[in-house]
Amino acid sequence: MAKTTPSAHAHRKDEHLAIAEKRFKTAASAGFDQVRLIHRGLPELDQNDIRMKSQFGDLSLDWPFYIEAMTGGSPRTGIINEQLARVAAASGIAMAVGSQSIAISEPEQLKTFKTVRENNPNGVIFANVGAGVSVAVAQQAVEMIQANALEVHINSVQELIMPEGDRNFHWLARLTNLINAVDVPVIVKEVGFGMSRETAVQLEQSGIKYVNISGRGGTNFAQIENERLVDHHLDYLSDWGQTTVESLLELQKTPLHVAASGGVRTPLDVIKSLVLGADAVGVAGYFLHELMTNGETALLALIQQWQQDLRKLYLLAGCQTTAELRQAPYILSSNLLSYRQQRQF
Repeated sequence: MAKTTPSAHAHRKDEHLAIAEKRFKTAASAGFDQVRLIHRGLPELDQNDIRMKSQFGDLSLDWPFYIEAMTGGSPRTGIINEQLARVAAASGIAMAVGSQSIAISEPEQLKTFKTVRENNPNGVIFANVGAGVSVAVAQQAVEMIQANALEVHINSVQELIMPEGDRNFHWLARLTNLINAVDVPVIVKEVGFGMSRETAVQLEQSGIKYVNISGRGGTNFAQIENERLVDHHLDYLSDWGQTTVESLLELQKTPLHVAASGGVRTPLDVIKSLVLGADAVGVAGYFLHELMTNGETALLALIQQWQQDLRKLYLLAGCQTTAELRQAPYILSSNLLSYRQQRQF
């Protein structure tokens, strides 16, 4: 990874947080509005019979959505990690932390990540590192928070825009080494630019079993990093990549275990992701905005409301379990049909 001074790296963490909140939009452009689920007038179900558990490969989740990777690595983001961990523990949903690489090079930042396990001792937690790290660093990240899984982010667009970013993207061999060495599931995660079938095939052939498509439409790291540039000259990359829904269509026929994230704003977005093939759904920007705007108690209340609403939506779709949602009927907009046709799915 490119080297920066400790204070510069921590400051970048705070910059990302501030710009992400500044650019947050209530209405996302992840493509969920172009998917319609078919109403089941006779679901023949009792709401109390709905089962919300989701199986994400070897990971058993009590709820099909979770708090996606966001923060850690500075005093300010450490506080947010602590708050998110308490919310995850109280609501029973899983949680991912932001990139932990800074805590390896700056031990004083360890506490900004360790606080997550301290405040959520029994929950499902995902560690997070970049694709360029060594096996030793990846193992340290897992041990740091006693993680149940490891997200490894692939972020070539973000790195190329960052003046201090990497320029070497020979990642597949490193990813193969990680999955063979780390004793928890390894999830290869995009960072808001979506995932193509070609990328999925490369990953699957390299032994990867878990991916997070992280589609365009939510937090946009091309915009965030471009705003950090003096002349903002790479603003034309703001719409680079595939949306979350397009990425789900890309991976529908692959054998990979899929998490979806990017622009998830409502429980209906969650259920549409599950219908389109996701095993779990990550929410980052929307939950972060609620926390920073209204506080920890409000975020917990919001997540608990989502949990109640999802039971209703499962019933309306005529499905008792998350697995049954894969068979739920839906229709796509003409734009998505054209996309699927041109991509020859």
